Amino acid sequence: MPARTILLLILVNLLWALNVVVSKVAVDDLGMPPLFYAALRALLTLLVLFQLLRPLPRNWPLVAAVGLAIGGGSFALFAIGLSYADPSTAGIVSLSGAPMTVLLAIVLLGEDVGWRRGVGIALAIGGVVIAISSPSGLQSSAGLGWIGLSCLVGALGAVYVKKIDVGGKPLQAWSALASFVVLLPFSLATERDLVAPLAAHPWQVLGCLIFAGLVVSVYAHVIYFNALKDHDANLVVPFTLLHPLMTVALGAWLTGDPVGVPLLVGGAIAVAGVSILVLRPSETFTKRFLVRSRL
Repeated sequence: MPARTILLLILVNLLWALNVVVSKVAVDDLGMPPLFYAALRALLTLLVLFQLLRPLPRNWPLVAAVGLAIGGGSFALFAIGLSYADPSTAGIVSLSGAPMTVLLAIVLLGEDVGWRRGVGIALAIGGVVIAISSPSGLQSSAGLGWIGLSCLVGALGAVYVKKIDVGGKPLQAWSALASFVVLLPFSLATERDLVAPLAAHPWQVLGCLIFAGLVVSVYAHVIYFNALKDHDANLVVPFTLLHPLMTVALGAWLTGDPVGVPLLVGGAIAVAGVSILVLRPSETFTKRFLVRSRL
């Protein structure tokens, strides 16, 4: 793999990690309703990728459902969780998406799992449990529950990505469309004061949306999908393990997250477990969303 591609993949993971912090600022400090924030993020992405909705893919309802699961659906749940949890702990809990994906593939697709991946699943889940036993994890348990649900929804979508015949960029477009169409009505029905944060902090909210909807959802994912197109997944996907590590570091630096021994030890164990899952081959689901499931 060329050095330029390696540097770009490191940049992509840095942008993904920074997006967790930015989203925390948007829904917590700026007071953006999480579902409304996720809907606006999807709208921005859709405006840029709208032309990729054509030609209409075969079995487009399934494409839209998968796109919703790995896109705005899981991101909206993650944003709700960030209203209560700090970015560092959220980054470690997001590692649970990988064992969830494998477990769902066992149940839904008949995936065979050998002892090595069994060890990986056990390490990943055990590491996450240790991480959330830290004081900061216990204090934000309600938020971490939402983040765990986000990982489950993203894992369910990741299992079925291989069942649809759509490239990475068109899938982003369909994900944005499905997410906006579903999330906006939910936001209007369940959330209040949608416009107040925009009126109070217009430039800050706009900056968060541009970063999340364009820099991350479009630019970073285009780099990632191009790398997957040019190189074997076993070379590219392991780089996504940098994302939770960078999230912990940025959370401690930018938002002052308390990073104690349980979080660091649990995070290290979880990363070790997920790395086993990433490196072991799978025949029933694609690896590109194994760790980073949210578009």
